[in-house]
Amino acid sequence: MRTPERRQLATLAVVTASCLFGTTGTVLQRGPAAAGALGSAAVRLLIGGATLCVVAAFDRPVAPRPWRSQMPLVLLGGVAVAVYQLCFFVGTTRTGVALATVVTIGSGPVFSGVLDSILRRRWPPRPWVLGTTIGVTGVAMLGLVGGVERVDALGVVAAFTSGLGWAVYATIAKRQIETGLDSTATMAAMFTTAAVMVSPLLFTQHVGWLSSTTGAAMAAYLGVFTVGVAYTLYGRGLRHLSAPTVITLTLAEPITAALLSVVVLDEPIGAFGWLGVAVVLAGLVVTARSGRHPGATVAD
Repeated sequence: MRTPERRQLATLAVVTASCLFGTTGTVLQRGPAAAGALGSAAVRLLIGGATLCVVAAFDRPVAPRPWRSQMPLVLLGGVAVAVYQLCFFVGTTRTGVALATVVTIGSGPVFSGVLDSILRRRWPPRPWVLGTTIGVTGVAMLGLVGGVERVDALGVVAAFTSGLGWAVYATIAKRQIETGLDSTATMAAMFTTAAVMVSPLLFTQHVGWLSSTTGAAMAAYLGVFTVGVAYTLYGRGLRHLSAPTVITLTLAEPITAALLSVVVLDEPIGAFGWLGVAVVLAGLVVTARSGRHPGATVAD
C-alpha cells in the first residue's frame, strides 16, 4: 500500500477513535445516577486495558520485540495515562466540565507539538501549527457555549496537567512504535499499567451500580469501545502519523460530544456553537492535508 493511502487510513482510524472518545460523556449521563466519575474511570481503565490485552494477543507479531529495554517508558506511559484520566476528573469537579474540557483538549496538541519539537530538535511545520490553532479556537468556542461555571486555580492547573499527560503518553507510544513495538501491545501495556495504578480507587468508591443491567452495559461499553476499540485504532494511527498530528485530529472528539448533546440529551448549542463545530472541522481538514510531520515514520 502506498504511503498516501496509509496516511489516509491512519487519519480515518484516529478520527473514528475520536468519535468513540466523544461518546463517553453522553453514556455517563445516561448511566446509573450512583456511578461516580472516579469509580467509572477506574472500571473503564480495567476493562479497557483487558480488552487491549486480548486484541494484542491475537495481533501478536512473530518476530521478537525489544520489550525489556522499553519497560521504563511503558511505566512512564502508564503514569501519564493515569494522570490524564484523574487530573481531568479533578479539573471537571473543581472548575466545571466546559472550562476543564477546553483547557485539556486545547492544551494537549500544544504540549505534544512542543515535546515532539524538543525530542526531534525541529520546529513544528507551519501547516500543523495553522491546523492546530484553528482547531483549538473551535474547541474554545464550543466550550464557551457550555458556559464557564466557575474558575478555580487548582482545577485549571489539573486540566493543564491532564493535557500534558495526554501529550506524554501519545509521544511515548509513538516512540515505542518507532522502535518496532506493536501499536496495540504498546497501548495495552500503558493502559494496563494505568489500570493497576488506579485500581485502589475501587475500594474507596461506590461500585454497586455494576450489578444493574444499565450499569454493567455502561461499563462494558466504556471499557470495550471507548478504550479497547478506540485505542486500537488510535495506535494504528500512530504507526503512520506523528503524535502531534494524531492529537490534533483528536479534536474531533468535542464535535461528537456536541452533536450527541443535541441529539440525545436535547441540549441546543446555538449558532455560535455550530460555528465552533465548523471551525474545528476546518482545523482538522488543514491538519489532515498538511503532510506528514517531520520525523514521523511509516510502519509496515
